[in-house]
Order: sequence, then structure tokens, then C-alpha cells
Amino acid sequence: HSVSPSDAKYPSVHTERTVVFLLETMADCAESIYNLMPQEKTVPSKTSRYKSTFRPMVKEEYKARKDPSKTMGPAKVGLSTTNEFLKKRSGEQKLVELEKKLKKTKLATGATGATAGWSPKKPPVPRRDEHPTMGVKSNKNFIKTNAVENILSPAKKPSEKYADTVAGATFDLNPSGLVPNFVKKTEYGKVPGYLTKRNKEIEEATREYEAYIRMKQQEGALNAIREEEREAILEGLKKNWEEVHHQYQGLSVVADTAPKKARKERMEAEMKQLEKDIEMIERHRVIYIASDNHKKIAACA
Repeated sequence: HSVSPSDAKYPSVHTERTVVFLLETMADCAESIYNLMPQEKTVPSKTSRYKSTFRPMVKEEYKARKDPSKTMGPAKVGLSTTNEFLKKRSGEQKLVELEKKLKKTKLATGATGATAGWSPKKPPVPRRDEHPTMGVKSNKNFIKTNAVENILSPAKKPSEKYADTVAGATFDLNPSGLVPNFVKKTEYGKVPGYLTKRNKEIEEATREYEAYIRMKQQEGALNAIREEEREAILEGLKKNWEEVHHQYQGLSVVADTAPKKARKERMEAEMKQLEKDIEMIERHRVIYIASDNHKKIAACA
């Protein structure tokens, strides 16, 4: 890098930085005789390795629990002799062993009869001086017997089938769903058992209730209202419901204030209560009222 006379006369910041950089580079690259002398390398000292105080105790416990050849087997297995090679069916149980097990089972279970006399052995071969029974003849006429059985037996009915294709392919009719097989069930057309049981329970409860009502009537605690009174009460409830419903229809569509909301909710509650009362009176033909308090309905039938 050359320095012009103008730069030397009027040095700038850029020129000073360039000179400093060059001096530093020359100092790093400069050779020195001291660099040829061997220098000792300083090895930093290592800190002592951490050892747990429980290390000896853990070693002793591990050695105490360790079993030799626990998972992989012994390291060296003794070789068998040449006469002890693996033979066919050597792993199966022999017949003598099966007979011994069978005898033990019989003695333990106390089996008798055919089970006790069972043996895995086959019957013995007949001896040479034993001869089978021969010359046994039967006087039965098998041809005549078969003819009589076929004549007396009912004719076999052909199975019901239906043709499903143009080519005439036939299929069984019963599993096809075209025959109402459900009508052939034993319980078809009969009242289910649970309904019969339920009806008996209802009849019993009705008898108990009627007996209770008769007892209360004899004591004078209950009085049955007449049909005219019941109709009058029903007509009055319906009229009240119509009046409340007419007022409810006259309310504004938007209930934006608290009084409007309260009035609407109150009318809805009144109509619901009147509907419940009307439904209760229409459902029960006979109504009993307690003699001490005519406003309380004690029982309904």
C-alpha cells in the first residue's frame, strides 16, 4: 500500500488505520530465534472424580443377588455320548406310562363300570383253535319287508321352492322371507307375560285403593264431589286460562324492560299451572276432597 505525499502531509483516519493493520501483520509474521527453543506444555490439572459413598455397599448387594447362568444358561454344556442321540418319538409318553397314569386316575376318582374297565389296549387276536360262528341264517324276507315299509310309509312331500330368475333357478321358499313364518310361533297372538303381570299388579293396587277410600268414607274424612261440581270447576279453569291467554297475547313482542319481563313470566307460570289442573281433573272422573280442607284434593280415582 503506497502512501501519497498528500496523505503524508494530511493524514486521514483511513490512512492511520491502514498503517496500524500493516504493523500488526508484520509483528505476527516476524521470525524469532526463541521460537526454535522447545517449550514445555502445561497440562491443566483435572479435578478428582466423584465417587459415591454408597459404592461399596451397592457392589456387595449386586454380587449377593447375582446368580450364575441365570438367563443365558451355563457357559459350557457337557456333550452327550454318541449313543445318546435324539431318536424318533423319544419325547412322547410310552404306553406303560399312560396305563400307570390311567390307574392312578381311576383310584383317585373312583371310576366304576365301563369307565373303570376301559383300557388303551386292543382286543387280543383270536387263537388258532378258536373258530368263528358260521352257518347262521335268517328267515327274514328283506325284499318283502322293504316293499311293505315303502307302501305303508307316507309319501314324501316336495320342498317348497320359488323361481327367481328367467332361467328357472329355484331356491328354498321358507328362508326367503316370502312366507310369514312368524305366525307359526307358539307365542304368536298371545298377550306377553310381562303385560299380564303388570295388569295383575294394577288390579291389586286398584283394589287396595278402593278399600282405602271406602274406609276413609266410613270415617267421614273424605267426600266425593258430584259430577256437576266437577264440570263447573273444569269450566271455570278453562275460562281462567282463556282470560290469561288473551292478556298474554296483548303483550308487546319485545320485552325490553324488567316489568314487562316479570309480567310475561308470571302469565306463563299461571297458564302452565291452569293446564296442569285441567289435565288432572279431566283424567280423573271421581275426585275426593278432605272434609276438613275443601281446597286440598286428597285422592283421585
